[in-house]
Amino acid sequence: MKTYLECIPCFFRQALDAARIAGASQEIQKRILDELGQILPGISLNASPPEMGGIIHELVKKMTKKNDPYKEIKEESNRLALGVYDHLKKKVQESKDHLFTAVELAIAGNIIDYGVKNSLNIHKEMERILNIENKIIKKEKIAFFNFLDFKKTLNDSETILYLADNAGETVFDRILIEEIKALYDGKKIIYAVKGKPIINDALVEDARACGIDQIAEVISSGLDVPGTIIDLCSKGFKEIYIHADMVISKGQGNFEALSEGKRPIFFLFMAKCPVVVEELGCHLRDIILLYHSPKK
Repeated sequence: MKTYLECIPCFFRQALDAARIAGASQEIQKRILDELGQILPGISLNASPPEMGGIIHELVKKMTKKNDPYKEIKEESNRLALGVYDHLKKKVQESKDHLFTAVELAIAGNIIDYGVKNSLNIHKEMERILNIENKIIKKEKIAFFNFLDFKKTLNDSETILYLADNAGETVFDRILIEEIKALYDGKKIIYAVKGKPIINDALVEDARACGIDQIAEVISSGLDVPGTIIDLCSKGFKEIYIHADMVISKGQGNFEALSEGKRPIFFLFMAKCPVVVEELGCHLRDIILLYHSPKK
């Protein structure tokens, strides 16, 4: 996805939010915004928003001298999400279609995103997520929930690459991965996280803290930008990305970075940004399971 003009005010908001979370003084906050203003004219609108996000957060880290400003937020998100793990498992087990419900919950967990919504009330959002059944999805009609394609591709795939998004959300990913392994014996699932701190995106330690390493192979993409920009990924990750039978991509940032790519991908996320809503033609806060297939 290319950058819209509407993204530019959001870049400044992201920089200011990150600076404040890092504990920067007003003077440092102003310097960060001033420097960002000098950088932006050199950024092409053909670049994806996550590319600019990487520049913003690198600037904040440099100016505040804090390598991982969101560390405590990530730890709290993991703790709270693990606290509802049993409830989530019960919801899946009591549903008529276990896989469908696990997919819904995995996408609903995408609300844990400080990059888009820094004022997130995690307790309130968890309560809303646990009542997600109130949002009715008509499988046969909704344009942005390609569940039948997802299910067929799962059945036909041996190696599945699962691109992680945020810490805490990893618990919801775990629910879906466990359900896939229960339904489809012998699948190899590789769970890819970021290589270095970027906003509240999951790192290897977050995946392990949430138990992902017990059910999948956890790897790093080598990235420190809020989306999977293939050209910037490690050589080892690129090989896996190219050769995986199926790619499951979590989060809006990954959609922004990969939506114009050449390989088939299933994008799972919640539409939280007006620009993404305009790009897709969906509604704000829609639950998205979109099959991107360049061959079609």
